[in-house]
Amino acid sequence: MNIKLLKKFSVFIILFCCINGTYARVANPARNLMIPKASITSNTVTLLWDKPNFYNDIVSYQIFQNGKYVGESTKTNYTVKKLKSGKNYSFHIVAKNKNGETSEISNKATGKTKAKSKIFNVLDYGAIADDKTLNTIAIQKAIDACSKGGTVYIPKGKFLSGALYLKSDMTLLIEKDGILKGSKEIKDYLPFNLNRFEGWEMETFASLINAGKLDRSGKYNVSNLSIMGEGTISGGGSPLGSAMIKANGIRSRGRLICIMNGQNINMQGLNIENAPCWTIHYIYSDQVTLHDLNIVSTARNGDGIDPDSSTDSYIFNCDFSTGDDCIAIKSGKNPEGYYVGKPTRNIRITDCNFIRGHSLAIGSEMSGGVSDVFIQDCKIGNLLHGLQIKATKDRGGYVKNVIVRDCELLKVTLYTAVNYNNDGEAAPVLPQFSDMEFSNLNLSKAKPNEVLIDVNGFEDEQHYTRNILFKNISLPNQSIIRVKNGELITFKEVKGLDDKKPEYKIIASKEIVY
Repeated sequence: MNIKLLKKFSVFIILFCCINGTYARVANPARNLMIPKASITSNTVTLLWDKPNFYNDIVSYQIFQNGKYVGESTKTNYTVKKLKSGKNYSFHIVAKNKNGETSEISNKATGKTKAKSKIFNVLDYGAIADDKTLNTIAIQKAIDACSKGGTVYIPKGKFLSGALYLKSDMTLLIEKDGILKGSKEIKDYLPFNLNRFEGWEMETFASLINAGKLDRSGKYNVSNLSIMGEGTISGGGSPLGSAMIKANGIRSRGRLICIMNGQNINMQGLNIENAPCWTIHYIYSDQVTLHDLNIVSTARNGDGIDPDSSTDSYIFNCDFSTGDDCIAIKSGKNPEGYYVGKPTRNIRITDCNFIRGHSLAIGSEMSGGVSDVFIQDCKIGNLLHGLQIKATKDRGGYVKNVIVRDCELLKVTLYTAVNYNNDGEAAPVLPQFSDMEFSNLNLSKAKPNEVLIDVNGFEDEQHYTRNILFKNISLPNQSIIRVKNGELITFKEVKGLDDKKPEYKIIASKEIVY
């Protein structure tokens, strides 16, 4: 489901039968086919779409390019490869059910591949792949020389580097078995840069990969940037993060990849590992596509992806094993975030695998507001807090219009009293959690006799967590559901494996239906 498009279109379902009566065929098309602009390369186009209105018996989707069948996917995304550069293409999708019957076609989506790219090989600018030579100057020379639409190419081998600064209208391509390896020396990440960390704008060490300049006015100053390949970006990890903390404090650390005021940003295909703290952080940005990434971190505060006061993000086909939140959707902290007032909205997270970490999170810095988040077909494994929406009373802002569907997970928490990162003065109002749907979720592998769904709001009745639907939820037997300071919260078809209801603990709440 693309939340933005659903506001513009209605869908009509038509049922009809073949005259000979041998089978019934349902006009139940895949919907809202789209091509994220940032994901288009010179020879690939990536498609995203929504499931049909009725999809329980759908097993796959057939992809058609200019009317011809080119492939099939069990997911709601597909990357069409081996296209010609600078050409226009048209695509549509057909859903197929378990009996092999196909639906009517989706809408058509069109896109034009990029022109063939000029290659700027870092070896030609003096880079040496020996895992010893510091290549910062050589790689930056290749970046600076890269013409509009060009590609900076990192071939096989280990290329050690400090902070690099990318620009608009370029691709950083890392070849299979190529490694861009971050130095562990803090001097290689100077001078400090203005960015935002843990909700506040501040000066920090540079990241390994930097793009754009922070500007809260919202102007985009880096665009049409792609970071991709089958290789690896590997940072300085915990040793670098610890050195930065020792030198200038815990909030001085750079990220592994930091994008500021970016538009049409694409990251795909890479292994990304060993961040000094947060791995991929983008701030005040728009149209960001991240897919087919393998993200591994063990560092303190080692988040995977942090969308921050940004709009229209597409995150799919990614694997996470992290030292903190796998994804943490943010929008600033307390009065600064509240008054800057730049929300994060229209985030789509699908077909991701969350192996290890603290949570798939919204918050805790959400003072500018978060809305229109769609999460579907994700496996959320043994994370400390599961799927978590979190804040404190000092944040201000809101989280609303969240839909979570068709996921396997172990815990859902909506929590309003996190006990960390809560320094500084408070925003002028309490936050508000509202208008969410959690449906078709499998929590049956969770531990029994524990609180698996935990919902709470603030003591002020005007800021109760409200208007939340839990529907078709599978739990282990002897599960506990707790609601505190909630209103208009409905539990429908929420049950254990033997159809027994879980234990409900309702505290200081009203209009709770179960």
